[in-house]
Amino acid sequence: MAKELYKLPALKYGFSDLEPYISKEQLQIHYEKHHQGYVNNVNSLLQMMDKAREEGTDFDYKTTAKALSFNLGGHVLHNYFWWEMTTPEKAGEEPVGELADAIKEDFKSFERFRKEFSQVASTVEGSGWAALTFCNDTKRLGIMQIEKHNVNLIPDFPIIMAIDVWEHAYYLDYKNERAKFIDAFWNIVDWEELNGWFKKVRDLMG
Repeated sequence: MAKELYKLPALKYGFSDLEPYISKEQLQIHYEKHHQGYVNNVNSLLQMMDKAREEGTDFDYKTTAKALSFNLGGHVLHNYFWWEMTTPEKAGEEPVGELADAIKEDFKSFERFRKEFSQVASTVEGSGWAALTFCNDTKRLGIMQIEKHNVNLIPDFPIIMAIDVWEHAYYLDYKNERAKFIDAFWNIVDWEELNGWFKKVRDLMG
């Protein structure tokens, strides 16, 4: 019986629905080319490992583990990125519900949180991500940088929201002006979705 492989997630909006903040061309290339590439790569690696194990042959374990981490990390992080955005008409200006309360508690204001998150995102060295995380031990929100897809992750800190600051996420629309893309991102955040996810993460962690 063939094992399941990874697939691109369905988007909850059309390719042109995030305009003017993310163009149709930018979104389509990012989703169909870059994210699909990570999915294809991780599936190829899984199929190669399955075949080697069935045949009792070896493969380059170090290289494979590194490639698997990179491509699977890319797939998972992009999944967050797609579902946490929505059309400008549906996006809220600020967090809502219990997530809003937690942000106010830990950052003192949404404005302060937005400033810190934007700075973390804008200062990622090379390609990577910024992510809002939650620590169950201290019950605190935090912000971390992720280089590439898999470097500098904090183990066991679930991701609440993330922004992709690889150049492929914004270059067609904003050229090398990453800060403008980050500013635009705040206009298409689905705070209702993120509040629901935050409550689920916190409840599951106990």
